[in-house]
Amino acid sequence: MLIAPRFGDGHRILVSGGAGFVPSHVVDALIGRGCAVVAVDNFVTGADENVAHLAGNPLFTLIKHDLSDGLPAHHPALAGRFDAIMHMASPASPTDFAALPIEILRVGSLGTFHLLDRAVSDQARFLLASTSEAYGDPLVHPQPETYWGNVNPVGVRSVYDEAKRFAEATTMAYHRARGLDTAIVRIFNTYGPRMKPDDGRAIPTFISQALRDQPLTVHGTGAQTRAICYVEDLVRGILLLLDSTEPGPVNCGTEHELSMRELAEKIVALAGSRSEVSFTERGADDPEMRRPDLTLARTRLGYQPTIDPDDGLRRTIEHFRGQLA
Repeated sequence: MLIAPRFGDGHRILVSGGAGFVPSHVVDALIGRGCAVVAVDNFVTGADENVAHLAGNPLFTLIKHDLSDGLPAHHPALAGRFDAIMHMASPASPTDFAALPIEILRVGSLGTFHLLDRAVSDQARFLLASTSEAYGDPLVHPQPETYWGNVNPVGVRSVYDEAKRFAEATTMAYHRARGLDTAIVRIFNTYGPRMKPDDGRAIPTFISQALRDQPLTVHGTGAQTRAICYVEDLVRGILLLLDSTEPGPVNCGTEHELSMRELAEKIVALAGSRSEVSFTERGADDPEMRRPDLTLARTRLGYQPTIDPDDGLRRTIEHFRGQLA
């Protein structure tokens, strides 16, 4: 299946959280197509350096603002109609769940409403960046979109899980009740350049430790698994969904499933590190396994990830090596 680009030259797209890790790569891809992009970010977890290379680009506008309070009134970049709105704003790492719980819930609820209302007004396509965390600690493996999940609604991770599940429900309500053109992508464990070394996720933590020859701290026994996806593959999948008419949810990721111990050992080897693997207490509600069923993405979007984990991890290691230097 070949989906023709639906958005390109002459189209205007709003991206919330546009200075974040994944959204900034999406912004680059959209601008590469000739889209004019307005990014809105409150910089709670976003970073100036992720979009610094776009300074002065006439196709890019950055608005520093908290979306949970609504879009800023009278900003000139928001005056015209948007062809698509991509809601990608949210703190997303385990450390954020404890440090920024209210912010996560606000952007997943109030922020979603604000952007959906704007999408209705503009008759724009609305894409929600959701998450594999919607499946919680899954009892079905791999996870298809038809699986409803196993989420602890009051656990320490619940603020992110439930904020995204609420955002999905809200998006589908607008789709059904308002006839809005919507899409939901469930993003699985993604890594690559522009991740923050101290954001609490496994890959940046392991790489930072390996490059400093420190022990790699693996939670629990390290038997728990994740299917890791290089950001370039993810962005390609997100844009395929944006270009389609699929409402979703659609899983996006890879089937490269590794145990946390295997991942740590692989990073040590690829980094040429002298680090050893150590073990620490496992966090509450940490999922035992996580891998997407990609059948829907393949058949409806023609999506096929292509980046081998060793290649993607090497690229990411080199990016972190440059940062540490």
